[in-house]
Amino acid sequence: MMRKALIIGAIAVFAVGCTTNPYTGEQRASRTVTSGAGGAAAGAAAGAIIGAIAGDAGKGALIGAGVGAAAGVGIGVYQDRQQAKLRERLANSGVSVTRDGDNIRLNMPSDITFGTNQSDITPGFYETLNSVALVLKEYNKTAVSVYGHADSTGPEAYNQTLSERRALSVSNYLAAQGVMPGRLRAVGFGESRPIADNNTDYGRTANRRVEIIIDPIEAQF
Repeated sequence: MMRKALIIGAIAVFAVGCTTNPYTGEQRASRTVTSGAGGAAAGAAAGAIIGAIAGDAGKGALIGAGVGAAAGVGIGVYQDRQQAKLRERLANSGVSVTRDGDNIRLNMPSDITFGTNQSDITPGFYETLNSVALVLKEYNKTAVSVYGHADSTGPEAYNQTLSERRALSVSNYLAAQGVMPGRLRAVGFGESRPIADNNTDYGRTANRRVEIIIDPIEAQF
């Protein structure tokens, strides 16, 4: 009975152990179904305890590590890795990479993406979008939404149409680089979603943007 209780306790340690995010340094409770690395570490610890009970701690650790890794890399760690890769490839590009839960947001100011009142991508931005496409193809368990936004200068209907054309241009370009079209959607919001004050030059510049939202397809995890 004592041995059975210790084994059950070891399994519980495996289920609720803590891991440290390798990119942010943040420590959080591990989710055995969402962290391959964390699962392997926790599994090894639990396996060592079980192995010690059975008389071979080293063998138990190896078995436990295998069980933990088999839990797979899930949404949180998958997006951590994708975010880190995007930050690496987009450094100094003018594109910001931020996180909202398990979603990754790329903010592309229009002044580096399009000419004034234009929806054709500037040639100087091709390399940046090529980098985005490479990461999206590597991390293909995600849906990709491309959102176009405008400031409030000019007619509202014109701004709506321009935002739609810009979002579609970016989406089509990513598809041309090999991102599966079924993962992509393009939406224009016109001037309806400002992030800054349209009464200032700075605010209008910030509001003229294209965003790419990368969210996990949970059925694939």
